[in-house]
Amino acid sequence: MSRPLFVPVLLGTPRQGRMSEHAAKVIVAEVGKRPGVETELVDIAELPIPVDDAGEAAKDPHFAELVNRADALVLVVPEYNHGYPGLLKHVLDTNLKEYIHKAAGVVGVSAGVFGGARAIENLIPVLRELGLVTIFWDVNFTTVHSRFDESGNLLDESFLPRIEKFLDELCWMAETLRYGRSHIPIGGSSG
Repeated sequence: MSRPLFVPVLLGTPRQGRMSEHAAKVIVAEVGKRPGVETELVDIAELPIPVDDAGEAAKDPHFAELVNRADALVLVVPEYNHGYPGLLKHVLDTNLKEYIHKAAGVVGVSAGVFGGARAIENLIPVLRELGLVTIFWDVNFTTVHSRFDESGNLLDESFLPRIEKFLDELCWMAETLRYGRSHIPIGGSSG
């Protein structure tokens, strides 16, 4: 690879007291341990995206450039009433061409036993429509209040092999899609 993979992690909620922030920091730390991979935490609460407009009109140039540079995205998504946060959808909708043929993986977070699975289920069609290629492996932080201490340290290390498997798949897909974007024209043939 001519440059490291760039895999930013999006913290997908602006809510106060969000436990998903702890999960996002764990994911950033694990991505950061991988050789040849760079990452950055992107907190949607800090993006200067107006909520009274949509699409291209609401696009933040810095966020658009970050997504354009990304080879893959990790979305850390809490489940709120069987769905994902509305602001996350609004933020995602501000870009389109920047996402095409890039890998995406979702980390679900919930207070219950499903670990955000229902939010992930609802988000996957949106990610596909945006042109992202979702991987088949997720990470689900179930009963999130019992998974981290007060400082945000992970208490249950059984999540680490799951995260590793998730990142193996995501990085493989990111490398594969980056090769395809660079070498195979749309509608063309490689042979």
